[in-house]
Amino acid sequence: MTSRTFFFNIIRFFFLIILQVLILNHINLGGYINPYFYIYFILLLPFSTPGWMLLLLSLVLGFSIDIFTNTIGLNASACVLMAFARPFVISAISSGPESLIGDTPSLSSQGLKWFLYYSITLILVHHTALFFLEVFRFSELIATFSRVLLSGFFTLMLVLISEYIINTSSK
Repeated sequence: MTSRTFFFNIIRFFFLIILQVLILNHINLGGYINPYFYIYFILLLPFSTPGWMLLLLSLVLGFSIDIFTNTIGLNASACVLMAFARPFVISAISSGPESLIGDTPSLSSQGLKWFLYYSITLILVHHTALFFLEVFRFSELIATFSRVLLSGFFTLMLVLISEYIINTSSK
């Protein structure tokens, strides 16, 4: 990871936490749609990020959100699970390391189909863990799955919009 990439990831880390805490945490549409855009940080970490660093950064990211939302451990555990699943998802949807283009997962380098599979899978892993840990009972199974799907869709839309903005501004 170059020093420029490292510096950019630090800025992205703090920006996404501030955006999540100050704006996105206050969006709650019907109790079912909550955007969790801060996980975009985990999605965009370089392919070359060591596993231990990926897990540690995810833990710090999730714990930072937990501190501001008073949900001790919920976001941290969901982020760590997402980070743990990330290498498996990348290898499952890629035909090998040689098929990955560029240093980071992005819409412009990997293409729409690959990026959609990657994002949807990891967003659903995160949201499923987060919402089921929050409810912690099966009596609200349908409502919890509804929250997972609706919030996941809303988060995916924010990720895709951000990717298109980044791609158009870099051209």
